[in-house]
Amino acid sequence: MQMYDNWTINALVVVVTALSVALCVAIHYEGLQWLSRALQRSHSDRRRKVLYGVYAVIVLHVIEIWLFGVAYWALLTIPESGAMGGPEQHNLLDAVYLSATTYTTVGYGDIAPIGPIRFVAGTEALIGFILITWSASFLYLEMERYWRR
Repeated sequence: MQMYDNWTINALVVVVTALSVALCVAIHYEGLQWLSRALQRSHSDRRRKVLYGVYAVIVLHVIEIWLFGVAYWALLTIPESGAMGGPEQHNLLDAVYLSATTYTTVGYGDIAPIGPIRFVAGTEALIGFILITWSASFLYLEMERYWRR
């Protein structure tokens, strides 16, 4: 049996990925819902509301990147789940960095997933792309609402 043919580990990676996706989508949905209501109630000027919206969306994405980073970090405690190629030593911030480059689809390649955790990375790239475009659509609509004369 090859090192990465352990179906229990593969199933664990899929479950952790599914949970990470579900949490990220829920966080994003609830965050945008809260933000929309908060901007409507705010007494700030229109331009400032857009600025607050941009900052809030950035915070949402950073939370989601950290969530995936922690998922990588947790899975990497199980050697059969894979590894991160790159520097010899890896810490939590390396896992978050891998998550950020994957989520944003930048993918520098200096740290790369090896083994079953590649499933997390592939899924995270898709989810990051979807959530970033969702945020862009949301911000466009908010700008349309608050920058109209």
